[in-house]
Amino acid sequence: MKAKLETSKPRAPRIPEGKKHAPGKCLMSRRQFLLTSGVATATVMVVVNAGTPFAKEVPGVVATYPRKLVAKLSALKQDEPLEFAYPDGGMYAESIVVKLGVPAGGGIGPGRDVVAFNNFCTHQGGDLAGTYKGDTKSLGACPLHLSTYDLTRHGILISGQAYQSLPQVLLELDGDNIYAVGVFGLIFGRFDNLQG
Repeated sequence: MKAKLETSKPRAPRIPEGKKHAPGKCLMSRRQFLLTSGVATATVMVVVNAGTPFAKEVPGVVATYPRKLVAKLSALKQDEPLEFAYPDGGMYAESIVVKLGVPAGGGIGPGRDVVAFNNFCTHQGGDLAGTYKGDTKSLGACPLHLSTYDLTRHGILISGQAYQSLPQVLLELDGDNIYAVGVFGLIFGRFDNLQG
């Protein structure tokens, strides 16, 4: 008599009591993390393991950026960038503010067309000063590896070797004054945007 070899499907790992997922499983995608991380950084207290008996509050990390006057709205001319240093005077702090003439992600002003970006490529820190192109509303190409960034879409990479968007300097309009108030993205060469 032949013994029949039984095959079975691999079993999912046993989930311990009180847990909602298997150990080592990722709970959110990279996209979900990036979309929700902006909300988490503004929170002073973060709840860990919410909804479980292990829930507790831990202090969240909040970066406090200086508020710095960088330009006057009335002085900006379309497609003529102005340079400034932000968030400090350290390495790779040079940035530009520019009136694009078309609405842009993160844009301020009546046309939502005034934006600001760090002036260094996120790939290897190539200096992007003087590379703004008004016809394409882009910054680049980087002199090192030709990375080019779209300033109408939060500095997203158009082409080249970079794999991160250009750090966008967050702006605030107070009357005619344009203030830099934060940075979205990590400035090249730094583990923290604030050196000071």
